[in-house]
Amino acid sequence: MAPADVHVPRHVAIIMDGNGRWARARGLPRAAGHRQGAEAVRRTVRAAGDLGIRYLTLFGFSSENWKRPETEVADLMGLLRHYLRAEIAELHANHVRLRVIGDRDRLARDIRVLIENAEATTRENDALNLTVALSYGGRQEIVAAVRRIADEVRAGRLAPEAIDEAAFARRLDTHDLPDPDLLVRTSGEQRISNFMLWQCAYTEFHFTPTLWPDFGEAHLGEAIRDFGSRDRRFGAVAPQAR
Repeated sequence: MAPADVHVPRHVAIIMDGNGRWARARGLPRAAGHRQGAEAVRRTVRAAGDLGIRYLTLFGFSSENWKRPETEVADLMGLLRHYLRAEIAELHANHVRLRVIGDRDRLARDIRVLIENAEATTRENDALNLTVALSYGGRQEIVAAVRRIADEVRAGRLAPEAIDEAAFARRLDTHDLPDPDLLVRTSGEQRISNFMLWQCAYTEFHFTPTLWPDFGEAHLGEAIRDFGSRDRRFGAVAPQAR
């Protein structure tokens, strides 16, 4: 657990970046970086539970990542299959609920089945809510929500005047998740790369130069301490400044 004087964010989202650079710096193929990145996922999930984080969302594979070389995509899908087969028992034993957001239609059928089984197995768990974004893009998610609303309005199930922020949010992939309090990006890059664009309107950002394969509990703790130093006003004026 985190120290009593540290304010732990309820929901942490992480853009896992730097696998390729980690491998290149060691003269290894990119696949080796992705394998080490999978180890970092295991460490971070355990650390999140130990630190008292309730929701953890990991950006695993973006809608733009499909443009990568076929061999690299195949390696990533192979790692995903391995994770879904090998890690679910441990997640379940630790009362972690797993869910996946993103465009599943682009994933192979066997992967979709593994995801469905993993979600069903862990559905009742409540220690940590782990969400993995796969084949996911924030803009695509927003467009899909707009289409859902348009379909409902056209069918007469939704009045235009009933459309507000809450109604829109209910039609996003993350409709049953709180917005992230903290977004962490590894590798030194300082952008959010089409990740949770709607949900991160008031999220605090923490950028670390650490490459994802090297990320672990100490780095997550550093991000949480940084978060605890922020003055979150959500557009209001601090009481002492009024």
